[in-house]
Amino acid sequence: MPEVSDNEKIRAALKKVRQVEIRTRRLVTDALSGAYHSVFKGQGMDFEDVREYTPGDDIRGIDWNVTARMDRPFVKKFREERELTIMLLVDLSASGAFGSREQSKRELAAEIASVLALSATRNNDKVGLGLFSDRIEHFLPPQKGRSHILRVVRDILFFNPQGKGTDIVPVLEHLNRIVKRRAVVFLLTDFLQGPDGKLPDPQDRRNDTLFRTLALTRHRHDLICVNITDARERALPDVGLLTLEDSETGQTIELDTSSTRIRQSYLDENLRRLGALKRGLGQIGVDSLTVETGQPYIAALQKFFETRGRKR
Repeated sequence: MPEVSDNEKIRAALKKVRQVEIRTRRLVTDALSGAYHSVFKGQGMDFEDVREYTPGDDIRGIDWNVTARMDRPFVKKFREERELTIMLLVDLSASGAFGSREQSKRELAAEIASVLALSATRNNDKVGLGLFSDRIEHFLPPQKGRSHILRVVRDILFFNPQGKGTDIVPVLEHLNRIVKRRAVVFLLTDFLQGPDGKLPDPQDRRNDTLFRTLALTRHRHDLICVNITDARERALPDVGLLTLEDSETGQTIELDTSSTRIRQSYLDENLRRLGALKRGLGQIGVDSLTVETGQPYIAALQKFFETRGRKR
């Protein structure tokens, strides 16, 4: 088989990025952009101008310097500070390469990140990117513009990580150190971590550091967790003897999937962990949603935004 040249690889990568951009631009409907805008409002008020005081105005808004100069009372006018900073933290660990359908979890994460980035662009917001595995792999400071968004998509799809495992804590700590202004942070991960490659259980004391760091990030920023899943990680097919390999640790296990008891036990344990994770995030005030490869997600995003807007 002939070797693919570097130029051909670059052209193929650019084509893939362009395909994602075209697809996500179609998906970012006015309805989704409207839902995004209504939920993620500005972080404060900017001074705009002064006007003469009228009866009923709050006296705390009086600008005493202008009042003294003009010899009659004036009050300050403010406008909502609309521009936001959106940070996308995307898990590039080896488990993201898995996908039982046409799309891998990493590709789904890239597509959702693209939708969020384009929604942010429509609202004139800045977008930054953090890629991580069991370490911080890559960080892009928040910027605006189409070329920047295309780079975000390209990096998510094609950045070659050094690590295989998953550790969410370092990237959150790095974010908390360098992003001083309050941001809207989307954490896109499958949450599969640790030596067993399973979802973290808030009741397990080994996960204290993770949930403390999530809570701290929630205090400093508006944190939203997007749990990227695949149906085959939740339930086993009935195909007889099956060897499962953890892509992050290389550990293997053999299961007899023809056993109803084993399939049900596997499903029950995964549902328990999913439920525990959602409850644990809720207890520290972190909103979350779950998306699955091969399933439509725009409606789920829109519903999430609308529900969040009503709660607020």
